[in-house]
Amino acid sequence: MNELNSSPTFLWVGRILSGLVIAFLLFDAVGKLAKIEPVLKSMQELGIPGSQAVTIGIILLVITILYAIPQTSALGALLLTAYLGGAVAVHLRVGNPLFSHTLFPIYIGLLLWIGLTLRNPKVKELFWFF
Repeated sequence: MNELNSSPTFLWVGRILSGLVIAFLLFDAVGKLAKIEPVLKSMQELGIPGSQAVTIGIILLVITILYAIPQTSALGALLLTAYLGGAVAVHLRVGNPLFSHTLFPIYIGLLLWIGLTLRNPKVKELFWFF
């Protein structure tokens, strides 16, 4: 079972999942840093002042970079989990639809942890079901 889980296929699936998560989060961070109008409008609808866009963008960018670097990927995953938990709380507060909006950060969190687990043997040891 361990030989199967450490196969190159699992490693590449983990890299691809992590890459997709990283690309999505970088896109989100850049949108906040550039203060793109749809991003600012969405933040306003969520009750977050547009003046906080750059701060949130910098936080997301730094944490995403931590996740992308193999030596700090576990710390990045932990911090991204906290960030995404905040996103869930914001969506719950404003009463957004459950499956399309409120749970979306949880979907991203699952993908980032599955990707990390498949590409990092030390993290894989933490989860008995992998």
